[in-house]
Amino acid sequence: MDDQAKLRRLLELIMHLVRGSYTVQELSRKLDTTTRTVYRYIDTLKEAGFVVTKNGRCHQIKKLSNDFKKITDLLYFSREEASILYSAIESIDNSTAMKQELKKKLASIYDSDIVAKAIVQPQHLSNFRLLNEAKNDKLQVRLVNYRSANSDKVSDRIVEPFSFTSGLQDALCYEPESQSNKMFKVSRIGKVEILETPWQFEDQHEEGYIDIFRMRTNKKIPVTLHLKVRAANLLMEEYPLSKECLTKIGDNRWELKTEVCDMEGIGRFVLGLYDEITIIDSPELERYIDEKIRAMAKR
Repeated sequence: MDDQAKLRRLLELIMHLVRGSYTVQELSRKLDTTTRTVYRYIDTLKEAGFVVTKNGRCHQIKKLSNDFKKITDLLYFSREEASILYSAIESIDNSTAMKQELKKKLASIYDSDIVAKAIVQPQHLSNFRLLNEAKNDKLQVRLVNYRSANSDKVSDRIVEPFSFTSGLQDALCYEPESQSNKMFKVSRIGKVEILETPWQFEDQHEEGYIDIFRMRTNKKIPVTLHLKVRAANLLMEEYPLSKECLTKIGDNRWELKTEVCDMEGIGRFVLGLYDEITIIDSPELERYIDEKIRAMAKR
């Protein structure tokens, strides 16, 4: 590994340890490296003067010295600065994709209610705050009256929230009953109740792969689309991560080549802009679209 890659990982490690407390195994997954390398990086931080504390199996950087404060000033905004940035971002026209992109960048480096306010809809902010509190305290929660789109049922769910998607619209949780990691939309939760039960399955927490349409499963299905200008513009505005997968192939044509977890997310997008999109060598997506069109025709 070159020196630049090592430095990037070391900086990422500092960011994680400043934000929260993590086991070496969790850090190795976040940094995509070995536990041995993580231990070596932690020793390097200690030698450089960082106070790395250990509580049980979890490590965290303790903010003590004035020198350390100068470092964190480079990484974080004050509440006043974040508030000013929030106001400035909100003044941007809603029609531009840059607005949501700026919000997500702010969220990636500053974990606070101000950032949540900039991204989460006001009526869902209370639930987000409780989920975030439970995540930080490593406690289970009850999602009261969760409206599931998959089962079309309303029920209470006991989960362990451990992360959020980049737009803070979904909570990544481990559900003991189903013994699986799932995404729960914050907007579909009636109420969040923090329980006194600590996490019981932390070693099972795994973010996994989330596609550009914000779908999450264990599958990765390759798809290719050709899009006209209107479809390409709407894709970038609604799903900003798609920019990394788009290639211009003509004056008014774009190609999307990516992997998706499920046909539902990309299928909704294609159905909404059917005349603007051509499916290229993606048989599973073609079957999904044909089935949806036949089902609609029967109604």
